[in-house]
Amino acid sequence: MAREGSSISILGRERWNVFELRSLLGIVSPDLLASCTTDATGRDVVLSGFFSSTRIFPHHHPDPAHVARAQATLERLGIAHLANRAVSKMSSGEAKRTLIARALVHDPQSLLFDEPSNALDIAAQLQLRDTMRHLAQHRLGILLVTHHVSEIIPEIERVVLLREGRILADGPKRKILTSEHLSELFGVAVRLVQHDGYFHLY
Repeated sequence: MAREGSSISILGRERWNVFELRSLLGIVSPDLLASCTTDATGRDVVLSGFFSSTRIFPHHHPDPAHVARAQATLERLGIAHLANRAVSKMSSGEAKRTLIARALVHDPQSLLFDEPSNALDIAAQLQLRDTMRHLAQHRLGILLVTHHVSEIIPEIERVVLLREGRILADGPKRKILTSEHLSELFGVAVRLVQHDGYFHLY
């Protein structure tokens, strides 16, 4: 619930035409995944990104350019083989990558990942991290919302710690991700270890 007098800005602006915004920012959310668990195919889900829906409905009429971009995006993520598979028949990892393709079909400047590893097994989590790293290394901005420090890929440079809706710390990752800050954030004593660019709590 928003507090009186509160405000939010996205990419520095408080008011947006949603069609303009989605050309700049793609969203990958578990809420979308729940909406897509139907007989909709992978291609349908990706095409739905053009219509702000979660599948193609009878009143939607994708043109050939839309279909071509959807196919190219599926290929970009290495999941062209999922184009004709129903989302309900996909593994959670396959469905998640299909949602990433949906978010990418507009060729946005950044992707927002909201708790991306929810419902994923270990193999799918590792694959997701590899996908995020690949996108970041190809100059796509990555915004990650997570409760798990171990999900923060090495390419992420800035970290914001939130507690009870307030900013606890904000700045370069190397200064913000400390045992002291995270102990304060979680309310318990933790130890932070870094390995191969990732951080882990104990």
